[in-house]
Amino acid sequence: MAIPTRVLGRTGFEVTVLGYGAMELRGVPRGPEISDEDAGRVLNAVLDSGINLIDTSVDYGRSEELIGRFLSARRDEFFLCSKCGCPLSVPPDTPAPYPHDYTAENVRADVEQSLRRLQTDRLDLVQVHMSPTLEELRDGGTIEELVTLRDEGKIRFIGMSGTLPELPDHIDMGVFDVFQIPYSLFQRRYERWVTRAGETGAGVLVRGGVGRGTASEDKGWTVEPLSGADGAAQDIWQRARLDELLEGLDRHEFVLRFTLCHPALSSTIVGTSKVAHLQRNVEMAARGPLPDDVYDEAVRRLDAAGE
Repeated sequence: MAIPTRVLGRTGFEVTVLGYGAMELRGVPRGPEISDEDAGRVLNAVLDSGINLIDTSVDYGRSEELIGRFLSARRDEFFLCSKCGCPLSVPPDTPAPYPHDYTAENVRADVEQSLRRLQTDRLDLVQVHMSPTLEELRDGGTIEELVTLRDEGKIRFIGMSGTLPELPDHIDMGVFDVFQIPYSLFQRRYERWVTRAGETGAGVLVRGGVGRGTASEDKGWTVEPLSGADGAAQDIWQRARLDELLEGLDRHEFVLRFTLCHPALSSTIVGTSKVAHLQRNVEMAARGPLPDDVYDEAVRRLDAAGE
């Protein structure tokens, strides 16, 4: 069964509703330990499975280098997304979040480094990372430099990896072709912003679409405050009595397919360092969104639970 595709907004690209997030390939100490050979197996399995969107970043350790090494010969098979505003290198012991620099000089340096690491002549999408303020974008000349890089043919589209409270300002700027926004049934405070971004004609990539993991019995995955109230995924799940709606699905599949129900979503980015996990995600995404009646009841219960 093939993974469904949707148009990535005004870019016109048909992308699979499941994209691959390459952050899991960054390696220790910030990610899981993975050999180069295993990374190559995962990356080739991504394309072999039919996924045609890969998201990475200057911030993601060796991720870009591994993509360049193992997938440069298959470059025309996927839509390649990276980011800018990032430090060119980060000492291993530096705690996140890292200071970012949105000056024109650093934006260009990020893009040039990404092109070299990824062994490509163009980046399909460069997203401004870590949701800077309008003042930071203006003072740094960030957008102007990205437009120049686009005119030079080094990038094709300009995006924003944004979060609240700056996200509404980013949407109102009217300059971004794609937005990357956190969203899942555990982060529904972003639901209307996914809609608003899509209404501008921009493509929308969702991160966290499996709720930063699964609402498992033994892990109360902490999520951002929803509607002003602190909560953990397990608590949200229990308050909304979502187990009653599974109908044979496991929780992971339910959360992923709930995310796919948002009509403004183009693709949800999910990362893994394991081929088996990748294949499972592909199988779930290939089944598409939840049935309408199940989704509607889940929303009703989440609303009633205050989420």
